[in-house]
Amino acid sequence: MSGARVGVVTFPGTLDDRDAARAVRLAGGEAVTLWHADADLRGVDAVVLPGGFSYGDYLRAGAISRFAPVMGELVDAAKGGLPVLGICNGFQVLTEAHLLPGSMIKNDHRTFLCREQVLAVENADTAWTRDYEQGERITIPLKNQDGQYVADERTLDELEGEGRVVFRYEGWNPNGSRRDIAGITNAEGNVVGLMPHPEHAVEAGFGPDAPEGPRRGVDGLRFFTSVLRSLIR
Repeated sequence: MSGARVGVVTFPGTLDDRDAARAVRLAGGEAVTLWHADADLRGVDAVVLPGGFSYGDYLRAGAISRFAPVMGELVDAAKGGLPVLGICNGFQVLTEAHLLPGSMIKNDHRTFLCREQVLAVENADTAWTRDYEQGERITIPLKNQDGQYVADERTLDELEGEGRVVFRYEGWNPNGSRRDIAGITNAEGNVVGLMPHPEHAVEAGFGPDAPEGPRRGVDGLRFFTSVLRSLIR
């Protein structure tokens, strides 16, 4: 897995790019900084769109970032199979760029939320989830104010029917997302978006306690080991 290069994009207002880069390094990859204004992916093998409030979430969360020069290159590369992970604001950007269906609106309780969140793994066969087990419960930090995933019923039925719901909120729906959806994938499984923050649960003692047994605080690390393994298959 060593030697795989994972790009981490920084937009104005991005908060978690350094955390995402650190997660990549802990997983065994090389983190490569990508700047929003450069139409250049620098030959990376995968890309992470990290969380934050790009452009202050003006208009809609992710709406302005969708038109950044780097996104033109990213959209084409993703359609060609490049693994892409959108975390929180990155998920919002992916929906605005139409790489993932649906949209993100304000939490149903209309307030910012920060908590430890249990997720059920619904799809362990994407580029970013292959180191998980189907049906596994993991605990990942969640922090957002525009975290409610919405889509029309036809789109929701397609996501369910095609196995493209990747994560579901377990125990409590923290933002009103339709059908408790916390993360989804495209049909090919190379593009994944989710609201919780796996990059904040990659090292024991610095993340939330796992709901079951030995994986204390590291449930998020397998997002990054998954994609590195996917790149050598």
